[in-house]
Amino acid sequence: MPLWLNILVLSLLVYLLISLLVYFLQDYILFKPEKLPPDFQFAYENQETEEYNVETRDGAVINGLRFKAKGPRGIVFYLKGNSKSIKGWGKFAVDFTRHGYDVLMVDYRGFGKSTGRRTQKAIKRDMQLIYNKIKEKVSEKYIILYGRSLGSGFAAKLASMNNPRMLILDAPYYSLSKVGKRYMPFMPLSLLLKFPMPTYKWLRYVACPIHIIHGTDDKLIPYRTSVKLSRIKPKQTTLYTVIGGGHKNLHAFESYHKMLSDIIKSRPKEVDLTGSSHEYAQSSKSSNEAN
Repeated sequence: MPLWLNILVLSLLVYLLISLLVYFLQDYILFKPEKLPPDFQFAYENQETEEYNVETRDGAVINGLRFKAKGPRGIVFYLKGNSKSIKGWGKFAVDFTRHGYDVLMVDYRGFGKSTGRRTQKAIKRDMQLIYNKIKEKVSEKYIILYGRSLGSGFAAKLASMNNPRMLILDAPYYSLSKVGKRYMPFMPLSLLLKFPMPTYKWLRYVACPIHIIHGTDDKLIPYRTSVKLSRIKPKQTTLYTVIGGGHKNLHAFESYHKMLSDIIKSRPKEVDLTGSSHEYAQSSKSSNEAN
């Protein structure tokens, strides 16, 4: 067998091996769960909480916490990132309870006290089940969906199928396939990924106001991703930029908390463009322009 053919066969075998590894090990690459014993007791300073366990139709149990505000104005369904459990993520509930909103956080399958086999379809179904439970007690006009990193895709999917007051995306991705392409551009990730998470597709069907927050120094999911997402439904989307913000430290920026406060307190309203430059903003390039 010619040398070039040996090299080609060997290259194909290596490529096939890498593809198989990506397919079978991606769950360990994408998810970094922290598992908690069933008798673990959650405790947060100056926070009143109530623990819930919801059983799914396939027998899994989804564990969650409700952080209670005094005289709540609504509820934030907070979909967290891909690591640890709500044990650690719970500390971020104060960013909403201090504004008078209850916060519901849940652990995805295999995280914390939650059980069940993890698939994209199963998690989407679980989140809809939890959303339905919220709707039994709270009108949708008082529900805010907040998706952080990995949770941004699930939050977008929920918003596309329901009618919450608003959708807030924190450091969202265009799709996990796109994120993966940055690190393995030579792999057919659209075929290999079990969790493609096409946020961009789901956003097309979102009817509520969309607020996107992203840091300019995010090395994991670049800021340009949110710029691209903001163009999908531009009339109902607002992009908030945290100058210098990374992927995991937005909460350390004062500007982030001001943005969050403005978003939560915002009310949809029409803008009167009468007498503004909007009416001649699309004028022909051939016309005289003032310098």
